[in-house]
Amino acid sequence: MASDWAALQRLAAREFGARIAAVTDWHAQTPDTDWDTADLVRHVVDEQRWVAPLLAGYPMERARRRLDPIGSDLAAEWERHAAEASEAWAAADPTALVELSSDTVTVHEYLREQTSDVIIHTWDLARAAGAEERLPDELVEAAWDYFSPIQETLEGTGLFASRVELPDDAPLQHRLLALTGRDPR
Repeated sequence: MASDWAALQRLAAREFGARIAAVTDWHAQTPDTDWDTADLVRHVVDEQRWVAPLLAGYPMERARRRLDPIGSDLAAEWERHAAEASEAWAAADPTALVELSSDTVTVHEYLREQTSDVIIHTWDLARAAGAEERLPDELVEAAWDYFSPIQETLEGTGLFASRVELPDDAPLQHRLLALTGRDPR
């Protein structure tokens, strides 16, 4: 499926922001037992903070020095860093190379990885906040298209828990979440 990943990134950012607005308990447990809601939001904000300096061509160490600390108002931090990331994605050459901590990839590949991560964490946040868990179909389909070809390596990365077994006829969103170690039931 050919996707407009820049548009998907903006939609994923709006969806995550909407789930942040639903948070009433920043210490509520998330589907990732190592993180509460504040930890999860800090993680996603942190990932967004890296986008602009990395897309500007800064190597990891120089990019690290350019990052401001994350403040205590996580909703405001999300709005700021998500907007900066969206602007950086829009201005970037998709074929340019980006130096990440573990690899060098194209801007397009980095955009796909980052957007897919936000999509999954949007559901995590929704579950923790008791907010709407249904994600827009185009986000689910895009994340599925990103994650399903690498499903054999996902668990080995340590980024996700073990795959949850679901029937093949389960809704695509459920299969996506299960693929990334979440039990959507």
